[in-house]
Order: sequence, then C-alpha cells, then structure tokens
Amino acid sequence: MSLPETKPLTPRSPIWRARLDAYVRLVRLHKPIGIFLLMWPALWALWLAGEGYPPWRVVLIFITGVVLMRSAGCAINDYADRELDGHVARTSARPLALGIIAPAEAVAVFVVLCLVAFALVLMLNWQTVALSVVAVVLATIYPFMKRYTHFPQLFLGAAFGWAVPMAFMAIQEGIPGFTWVLFAATVIWALVYDTQYAMVDRDDDLKIGIKSTAILFGRYDRLVVGLLQVLMLALLAWVGAAGARGWVYFAGLGVAALLAVYQQWLIRDREPKRCFVAFLNNNYFGMAIFLGLVLDYLLYPVTAG
Repeated sequence: MSLPETKPLTPRSPIWRARLDAYVRLVRLHKPIGIFLLMWPALWALWLAGEGYPPWRVVLIFITGVVLMRSAGCAINDYADRELDGHVARTSARPLALGIIAPAEAVAVFVVLCLVAFALVLMLNWQTVALSVVAVVLATIYPFMKRYTHFPQLFLGAAFGWAVPMAFMAIQEGIPGFTWVLFAATVIWALVYDTQYAMVDRDDDLKIGIKSTAILFGRYDRLVVGLLQVLMLALLAWVGAAGARGWVYFAGLGVAALLAVYQQWLIRDREPKRCFVAFLNNNYFGMAIFLGLVLDYLLYPVTAG
C-alpha cells in the first residue's frame, strides 16, 4: 500500500500550521493527480471548440474551475467516507478519519469552493451557467454512490467529463454532436483509471462493504480495463475525424495507446503499488492526447470557408 499521507504532528507544531496542513490534505492540493485527470478532458474540449485557439480568458476560467471543483469534490468525498476511511490503509490518515477536521467543516469547505467556482462561471454565457448546475449535482452525489452501485466510476466520469459540453457551450454557444462522443470517451477513461485505483483498495473494500468496478470485474479486471482502453481510443479517433484533425493528433493517440499497454503491464499481477502507478500514469495518457491536439492545430490550422 502507499505510504501514509501525513507525518505525525509534534507538540511544537503551531496550531495554525497544523490546521492549514489539514485543509491542504482535505482538498488534496498535495496530490494534484486528480486536478490533471479533470483538466485534460476540459483542455481537449476547449481546443476542439476553439479550433486550436480558444479564448485565453475562457481557458483560465476553466483551469481555475477545475482546481476549485476537484478540491470541493475531495472535501465532500471525505465527508461521505468519514466512517470508512479509517478502515482502509491508504486513507486512514485523512483529516476526517483522524478527527483533525470536523464533518461540518468539510461540508463548509465544499460549499465555499462550489460558490467560488460558480462565481467564475457567471463570467460566461447563461447556457454554460445552467450546465454548471449539473456539474455541482454530479460532484455532490458521486462520493455516496459506492454504497449503492458497483459503478460509482460512471458518476465520477460524468462529473469529470461534464467540462466537455460546458467548454463547447462557453465558446461556440452550442454543443455539436461529436461533443457527446468526447464526453463518452471521458467517462470511459474514468472507468479505466478509477478501476486501477480501486484495485489498490480491493481487499480493504471487500472487508467493509464498499462497491467498485474492481470488485465487480473480479478476475476479468485486466481484460475489461483493456477493452475499455481500446474503446476510448476508438472514440477519440472518431472525434479526431469529426474535427478534421491531421496525423499529429493521431500520433498523439498512438503515444496514448503505448501508455495504455504500459499500464496493462503494470497491473498484470494486480500488485497494489503497481496498480497505483498505473493509475498515476493516466496523467501522461491525457497529456499525450492534449499535446497531439495542440501541435496538430498549430501545423494544420482551421481555415475559414
């Protein structure tokens, strides 16, 4: 399992420093992988919607919103799991599990961060503002789904992928059909990396009754993850064709495919530490697709008419 998230506080530690550290850990600013996994689909959508040149004001609003909403999601997730995290080795040192932060504080952090993110969205058109309400609802309900379904990753994927239609609405004031293909690819990606993540905790989750795709797929987990990776890459190829992208974009998909193969190699023995490395590797997977998209638009810009 991964090392504990914190070092024990010493009696000399200033109270304010201990509180600040607890809040940083609550919203996982010390572990930015979730920010990247949420950011890459948003950037894919922004570059496609802006045909290679999205307005920088909109890009900055979305990047800031990604950081705020991922942080808010971590706070509400820890509130939902406050009675469970102490029984899982990887999460036993989280602030709520240790009693450093009260449940009401976590909810307050969630509400404040959502309100700040909503204030940012108010700088965009009203249609995007309306779509942002769905994003908040998805972020709120996802942490509770692991109690009721083996597919909480679908809700995570929808929450992380909702930036895709929002990006198109913010820039184009409409949502073209292939946007939903990109959204579907993002949801499938969440199934991939969050199954790898759940493989780390599978033994602990079985003991305490938490549901996940890793438990549902059982001994077929690697096969299902592999099929989902192929499906996602196929959908992204469809998006590239619909967006009239060139060979550089598809070369980026080729690099992503090699990373998917590497992830399969990492999880081959289902060893928790390697499964966690596979999960982290998805940052490079998303980055490869984005860099291919950016370079493709630079080499093959969209011309009017």
